[in-house]
Amino acid sequence: MLFGALASAALVFSRRAPVPVALALAGVAAVFASGGLANMLALYAVARHRQLTVALLIASFNVVCGCFFWTLYPKNSSLLLTFTVNVAIAAALTAWGALRQAQKALLDSYRERAERLEREQELREREIRRAERTRIAREMHDAVAHRISLVALHAGGLDVMPDPAQSDVRRSAELIRSAAVQALEELRVAIGVLRADEPRSLEQPGLDRVDDLLRDATDAGQRVAVARTPDIADGVPPDVGRAAYRIVQEGLTNARKHAPGSAVSLTLRRTSGGLLLQIRNPLTAERLEMPGSDRGLIGLTERVALTGGTLHYGISESHQFELCAELTWK
Repeated sequence: MLFGALASAALVFSRRAPVPVALALAGVAAVFASGGLANMLALYAVARHRQLTVALLIASFNVVCGCFFWTLYPKNSSLLLTFTVNVAIAAALTAWGALRQAQKALLDSYRERAERLEREQELREREIRRAERTRIAREMHDAVAHRISLVALHAGGLDVMPDPAQSDVRRSAELIRSAAVQALEELRVAIGVLRADEPRSLEQPGLDRVDDLLRDATDAGQRVAVARTPDIADGVPPDVGRAAYRIVQEGLTNARKHAPGSAVSLTLRRTSGGLLLQIRNPLTAERLEMPGSDRGLIGLTERVALTGGTLHYGISESHQFELCAELTWK
């Protein structure tokens, strides 16, 4: 009984060192029957925490030790029965431990896969939020720059008038106020969206809203000659319509900044492959003193590329600045 109690106490170390414990307890069980139960648990621990080949070797050693136990007590049963029983017990314990190990490995792989998928999902969501914020910043630049250029154009018109009538001043002041309020509102909405944990989309005007841009430009005193295909917005996909709207908006804004007072020509034409937009304005020495860069045009290039179209800009042979885009869709 003492050796059986000591063998049971040794099982405390079976998780940390299962193979040495199993070998020692197999030796004890080969001499003392009270160590048999602890020996079986030690064999299970080996099969549970070590490779199957190691467990099979320990199981074979257990069978040998069982046969050795028979030599000490041959009257208990026949050698064949002892061998059969020991082989069956060793095989059952080894198979049970190996099965539990395989189940744990499978569960661990499922858990690792789930954690990896969760991390990848978080990365995808973070990338989507980053891309959406970038897109919103581009939309904010296009919209606010358009409104601010209207304010600058109205204010510049007042500045060059030699003796403006009171009605002209009042009308220009109202237009300036309206453009400034709209710019502040668009800026407020954009900042609110960017501060949100889940950025929403800003208003996405399409080709059907180009008339609003032309009306704002006309109210600001900008001369725009328009040539377009009737019902040009019919059948245009939303993303292409948004790109077309922003191209017209950026073209009119640039014309107001770099060629104030000059006539602008706008062409909107359906082609066999999609939509053609051309905006031309003369080159002048006069320009509005407004800070700016090529970010608007760079953003347009990226936007058009996303729709599968092309955009180019520069000075044409007729010495005009030309912004031309070809938008296509399937």
